[in-house]
Amino acid sequence: MHIVLVEPEIPANTGNISRTCSCTGCSLHLVKPLGFSVDDKQLKRAGLDYWHLLDLHYHDSFADLRAKYPQGRFFFATTKADKSYTDIEFGPDDFLVFGRETRGLPDELIEENRDSLIRIPILPDARSLNLSNAVAVVVFEALRQQGFPNLT
Repeated sequence: MHIVLVEPEIPANTGNISRTCSCTGCSLHLVKPLGFSVDDKQLKRAGLDYWHLLDLHYHDSFADLRAKYPQGRFFFATTKADKSYTDIEFGPDDFLVFGRETRGLPDELIEENRDSLIRIPILPDARSLNLSNAVAVVVFEALRQQGFPNLT
């Protein structure tokens, strides 16, 4: 599977997500601009010693990413979705797309992908889950549906 972070801002979150990807075999795609340097100590510390297991890709824009994977199936996690992430039958090559910590996905991605929006149910008065937690929730559901391929 593919995890996409669109313009992530907090290095520790990206580090935690890197570790999740390293432990599950998911590829991580970072869409620029990034809100931190890839040499950031918090990023490295959060990923611990799992960096050698990570399949990491950088993209200058979301359009560049999509052009590289024209046949890819993309799902966009947002609090603005009506459909729950559990309503989707995920496949092994799907792309799970997450937005910035402070603002979520850009409005144009939400508008252009209305049929592919997913959400994690939370209390109505809560704004959102932490980004690294949200990624883990959706990734592990997707992998559970596939029988946790290659995981022990």
